[in-house]
Amino acid sequence: MNWAADTHDRLKGLYHGKSKRAIRFQYLLLGFDLLTISFFIVSSALSSSPWLLAAEYAIAIVLLIDFLVRLWVANSKRRYLFQMMALADLIVIVTLLLPAFVENFAFLRVIRALRLLRSYHVLSDLRKRSRFFARNEEIVHSVGTLGVFVFLVTALVYVFQARINPSIGNYIDALYFTVTTLTTTGFGDIVLKGASGRLLSIIIMVVGVALFLRLIQTIFRPQKVAFTCPSCGLKRHEPDAVHCKHCGEVVNIETEGI
Repeated sequence: MNWAADTHDRLKGLYHGKSKRAIRFQYLLLGFDLLTISFFIVSSALSSSPWLLAAEYAIAIVLLIDFLVRLWVANSKRRYLFQMMALADLIVIVTLLLPAFVENFAFLRVIRALRLLRSYHVLSDLRKRSRFFARNEEIVHSVGTLGVFVFLVTALVYVFQARINPSIGNYIDALYFTVTTLTTTGFGDIVLKGASGRLLSIIIMVVGVALFLRLIQTIFRPQKVAFTCPSCGLKRHEPDAVHCKHCGEVVNIETEGI
């Protein structure tokens, strides 16, 4: 009993703690998430092979262990099971362990990208340790949101078109169409087929393009920067602000002179 309790506390500390050891472990999980997302994207363009299947099973085992450990250390197991991240992990694990039954839904593995959004402890540590991150937190979040958004839109394009559109044979083709549409380039070499394809195109153009451009604007021209006013404590200011708009105190925001 004591061994189980000690193990539970140690694992909970690794997953949710803020010690140096816990932060290193959470960085490791973040790196693993990035690798798995990259693998899912690249493997969608490859033909099935024994080594590819073995890699998928190996990833599934790691993800299953991670899921079970997170469930074990969760304060409320029922609440954890109904969280979006937990459901996304279960979908990914099923598509990896049962490829013969869910082959047409392999695109759902890209939902793994949502795991990046829950690395709050890692982001918090970056804010404390990295001055650059603290000043550009909005940009970093926008880059992450943009990446997840593009992945998910691409997944929708792939699942609705892979069977009926010969121009979209894998995830890379769907990603190519998504990026050209969101950037309003529109080469026209890939066109979505059928009523569902036209409807999806309308949604991407009306909603997706606007959101994409907004995120791009935030990345390359952020509206505000993080700087704490020494008098009133206001934390967000215009990039070229000379005075705090709340109290009028002079603020010395470092700029590159552009």
